[in-house]
Amino acid sequence: MRTVVFGAAGSTGRVLVEQALAAGHQVVAAVRHPEKVEPRAGLTVVRADVADAAAVRTAVAGSDAVFSVVGGKPTRQPVELHSTAARTVIDAMHEHGVKRLFVVSSVVLEPGWRPSNAFFFNNVLDPVVNRVMVRTTHDDLRRMEQLVRASGLDWTIVRPSGLFSNHAPTAYELPEDQADGLFTAREDLAASMLDQLSGDAFVRRVMAVITTAVRPRIARVIWREAIMSR
Repeated sequence: MRTVVFGAAGSTGRVLVEQALAAGHQVVAAVRHPEKVEPRAGLTVVRADVADAAAVRTAVAGSDAVFSVVGGKPTRQPVELHSTAARTVIDAMHEHGVKRLFVVSSVVLEPGWRPSNAFFFNNVLDPVVNRVMVRTTHDDLRRMEQLVRASGLDWTIVRPSGLFSNHAPTAYELPEDQADGLFTAREDLAASMLDQLSGDAFVRRVMAVITTAVRPRIARVIWREAIMSR
């Protein structure tokens, strides 16, 4: 299967590309800076800013499925990256007759999400970080989800919890809409999406992904993901 990954140079994108190649897929890594992705067998690297509609159309041509895992640094400034990517990717997929789309969103968008046994997160971190400091990112993810839902494509919106890196996939869980847990390993996020390529359980549905076999410390995740990644 020929898959296109937008955001392939990011932390999640790199994991997704590696797993897709290991599974035998032909992968197109669509990135703004091709020099950041090492060419190898089965991988085609193309320059494609998601705001460049022509470049996105070129990347999507001839594909069987498209993954949008674009992301940026935490910010309080207005964000349009995710909704922009959704518009250009959806238009390109319609032009080329490609139907299967995966977009990575966030479980924070579910209004009632409050993970169990997470008092500090629910009462301190979530109100301050998710609802204030990175609110503009979540606002844009909502716009992205609206565009995807209205696209008419065979879409899956994928909602992880707090992302962290693990050495390998685990026995992850896939509830619908939201997951009762704080963390999602990127390896589980990637594996869950690739696994759905061969089925229709979450076509035109929201798939939450949660890691329960590994539980990193909140402070360590914040340090690595929000501070060391800058």
